[in-house]
Amino acid sequence: MTYLQELFSLEGKTAMVTGARSGIGQAIACGLAEAGADVILLGHRDNMQETEALIDRTGRSYRTVLVDLSKPDQIEAAVQPIIEQVQVDILVNNAGTIRREPASTYSWENWETVINTNLNSVFVLSQLVARPMLERRQGKIMTIASLLSFQGGVYVPAYTASKHAVAGLTKAFANEWAPHNVQVNAIAPGYIETNNTEALRNDPKRNEGILARIPAGRWGEPSDLVGAAIFLASRASDYVSGHVLTVDGGWLGR
Repeated sequence: MTYLQELFSLEGKTAMVTGARSGIGQAIACGLAEAGADVILLGHRDNMQETEALIDRTGRSYRTVLVDLSKPDQIEAAVQPIIEQVQVDILVNNAGTIRREPASTYSWENWETVINTNLNSVFVLSQLVARPMLERRQGKIMTIASLLSFQGGVYVPAYTASKHAVAGLTKAFANEWAPHNVQVNAIAPGYIETNNTEALRNDPKRNEGILARIPAGRWGEPSDLVGAAIFLASRASDYVSGHVLTVDGGWLGR
C-alpha cells in the first residue's frame, strides 16, 4: 500500500453511521466500508436490509442497532453497550428529518421532532462516542449539516435552526476536542436527490429555480458526498478541525 493509499485507508477502523437506510447515509456507510471500515448502522426501523447487503458485498462486517433518534433520552441505553464492546473510530451523524410548514403556523410537534432528531440526538450521540475517543486520543466525528446552516430557507424554520446549530456545535466540540486528537467536522450538502428533497424536485417552478442557481447544472447525488466523508474519516484530515465542508456544486459561490 502506498503512502497515499494509507492516508485515505480505513482498514481496521469501525464507523458508526446514523440514518443509513437510504440516501446520503447509505452512500456514506457503503463508501466507508469500501475504504476498509466495519460499520455499525443506527436507525429507528428494521429496514436496513439494502444497506446491509451493499456492505456485505464489500467484505466488511456490519451491525444494525435500532434506536429512535427523535427521542434523545433513549440513545444512551441503546448505544452505551455497543461502545463498551467495540472501539468506534468514526462517527457520522447523518440522520435527519424535515417538516415543511409556514413559520407563522409551525406546530410545536414539528419543531420538537426536528430539533430532537437533527440537533439533540447529535449532541447526545457525539458526547457518548467522544468519551472513549478522548481517552485514547484518537477519533473522527462528522455531522451532516446543510446549505441551511448558512441560509434561511422558506417553510422550514426548525430544520434551519437545527442545521445552523449543528455548524456551531461542530466548532464548539472541535475547540475542546482537537487538543486530544479528536477531529470534529461537518459536511454541508447542496441540493441532493434524496427523499428529503423530493417535494422540491416535484415542484416544476422550485426545481427550475434551484437548477438555474447551481453552477454544476445538476442536482447532486448521494455518491457525491462519499469522497468528502472518506477524507474527514481518514488520516488525511488529521489537521482539519471545526470545518463545515460544503459539497454543493458551487451553490454558495454563486
